[in-house]
Amino acid sequence: MRNEEVIGLPHAGPALEVESHSIDYIPESERHARLSGQGPFWFLGNFHFFTISIGFVGPGMGLSAGWTTLAGALGIMFGTIFMAFHGSQGPEMGLPQMIQSRAQFGYRGVILALLATLFVFVGFNVVNVSLITDGLKHVFGLDATLVAVVAIAAGALLSIYGHDLMHRAFKWALIATLPLYALVSIALLFGAGHAPSVPAANAPHLGFSWIAFATQFAIGASYNISYAPYVSDYSRYLPKNTSRSKLIAAIFIGAALSGTWMIGLGAWLAQELKASDALVALNQVGSSVVPGLGSVIVFVSVAGFLPIIALNTYSAMLTLLTGVDSIRRIKPSRGARIASVIAISAVVLACVLAIKGNGIALLNTFLMLMLYFLVPWTAVNLVDYFFVRRGRYAIAHFFTPKGIYGAWQMRGIVAYVVGFVAMIPFFFIYDAAAEKAVFEGYFARMLGGVDIAWLVGLIVSGGVYWILSRSLDLEAEERVIRDLHESALMRRDER
Repeated sequence: MRNEEVIGLPHAGPALEVESHSIDYIPESERHARLSGQGPFWFLGNFHFFTISIGFVGPGMGLSAGWTTLAGALGIMFGTIFMAFHGSQGPEMGLPQMIQSRAQFGYRGVILALLATLFVFVGFNVVNVSLITDGLKHVFGLDATLVAVVAIAAGALLSIYGHDLMHRAFKWALIATLPLYALVSIALLFGAGHAPSVPAANAPHLGFSWIAFATQFAIGASYNISYAPYVSDYSRYLPKNTSRSKLIAAIFIGAALSGTWMIGLGAWLAQELKASDALVALNQVGSSVVPGLGSVIVFVSVAGFLPIIALNTYSAMLTLLTGVDSIRRIKPSRGARIASVIAISAVVLACVLAIKGNGIALLNTFLMLMLYFLVPWTAVNLVDYFFVRRGRYAIAHFFTPKGIYGAWQMRGIVAYVVGFVAMIPFFFIYDAAAEKAVFEGYFARMLGGVDIAWLVGLIVSGGVYWILSRSLDLEAEERVIRDLHESALMRRDER
């Protein structure tokens, strides 16, 4: 067993020094983060043009801006519930999210969940960078390949330096973008941005559709549920005695407010300006207010978005290292972190250069697929943490296949697979570019294209895991946890 991972590696020190921790435990002596930083951090997590693009989906399916905003807001709030509860695990466990999943899936069995989350992290950045390249090409005529290389490299550099520098980058990005997005929102409210050739009065009629409303809700929900594997990665430096309720509230309010704002802004841009590219729309509104302001808004928007690329790269790095460690034990060194970030960034760049097509259609399809993969995992993880083991884990046993969690935990694996299979008849995957369904499950067809697969997955995976976990010997696990605690106290007294 790697004792250095339980005790903790030396702290990274100054902000411009590469973070020393990765998949190892963060000792309480190094928990220097503050609760006050979590709300703004996750506010910026949704406060960018990617989220604006999600607001284009509803109008693209015939849903009015008002209904799109409502569906998006409800979806965002629903998804944020799961995201926020996962965030509370960070200070209590002092570990990245996916390491903790070894309790439900096993030391090696967690690879199943890791593949799903790694797909999400990499896929998010592929869509992120694709939106940046398309937008800057349309606004400034910049070469897409050059833009992709610069954006991915900037995100990689931030993620290599790690936790502290990323939190600072998020803070400054929020300060820079908040007044500009507020200005765009107010200007749009007063009718700015309507080109003479495209008057709002000539816009096609948009109304209400249950299919479009349910799709927008599901995309909003999946968007913030997708943050579930991230949140503990950025809350694990908080003190262990951090108030759970205050932390959940901070994450929920931050992520839900900005998500609702940006989806609503996107919906109105799509309805009033016929927008299909967020950066182009922001440029149009800004330039109508003050000549040249649109270019400033686009530039600041892209610069403020680079920490989001770093967010995905950083969590992908933690996921990749966890996966490698689950097969062959590794030392979580700075070199391993840097190598992982470079490998992930190279894969993202290759995908961006290889994938062509409508960005919004790609975004829509990807977000739906992402929801399908993450729902069974989040159900299993939260049921285990809050209802089965109730936050009581033997931290040292996460780092060995011979511990109480074993190499394979069939309860979690079975619950995940059963939940995912149960979702398939409810899948409704729609290609907005081709304006047709890519896949329509039997029950989705019966429901007229309304997708409730996410709800089925939550109920089935969570329920199956809870039933299977009734055979766990929690008293034996508690004895192991007490022994580890007493041993830690003895070592501390000896020092």
